[in-house]
Amino acid sequence: MLTESGLRLERYMDLVSLRQKLTASNIANADTPGYKSKDIDFESELKTATGGQPNIIDAPGLVTRNDGNNVNVDRESRLLSENAIRFTIASNLLQSQIRTLRSAIQEGRG
Repeated sequence: MLTESGLRLERYMDLVSLRQKLTASNIANADTPGYKSKDIDFESELKTATGGQPNIIDAPGLVTRNDGNNVNVDRESRLLSENAIRFTIASNLLQSQIRTLRSAIQEGRG
């Protein structure tokens, strides 16, 4: 059974994973006419943490080119880097929680 903080951490990792997929899709469509960058309002989704499907939005404030595409590869690359850091931190926290649970189980057996 996951603790409340474990559930929040799981939700956080789900959001990081979704953002990674959206960012990769944005980069893959950087030359697709009319394609609009997709993102999630990460902070808002994390605050609500309802567990439902995150609200995917058109990334705001991006310059649209003549072909209708607004993907900014520099922005997407930055998001990939941020996401990698977020995932590493969340993964380390989750591993720490698992170690704590294992330790408690082992002490309970002894």
